[in-house]
Amino acid sequence: MIIKQIIENKKQYINLLLLADEQESMIDRYLSRGKMFVLFDNDVKTICVVTDEGNKMCELKNIATDPQYQGQGYGKQMIEYICNYYSSNFNTILVGTGDSPLTIPFYKKCGFEESHRIKHFFIDNYDHPIIECGKQLIDMVYLKRDLCKL
Repeated sequence: MIIKQIIENKKQYINLLLLADEQESMIDRYLSRGKMFVLFDNDVKTICVVTDEGNKMCELKNIATDPQYQGQGYGKQMIEYICNYYSSNFNTILVGTGDSPLTIPFYKKCGFEESHRIKHFFIDNYDHPIIECGKQLIDMVYLKRDLCKL
């Protein structure tokens, strides 16, 4: 297993990015300013994009694992890698997600705790309803993890 930073041609991974953020125009808002990392284990397993949000805070904007490899620990390994990678220059990492029973427990298992919410984020910023587990996502739930303890 190896994790590499991708500098050029980030859009070659658009199909995976769309698993975590299903509107390409929203991905375009952060892709060019974010650092992209890809976890390879023979082939591509997981990708993520992290941005510098200032004030020693970074944000995990997108993380996705190829569906055939989900549940095998690749996402958690990627999060541990980026937390270690960013811990020398940042105090906190944020992640925003929908209020979903799929994602919130995953992030909590990875050491994140709820921080705040942005009301109506998915309604105000997406051109179609975002449905997960049969539920429409409305508010963006932000979780944070302290990087100073690493």
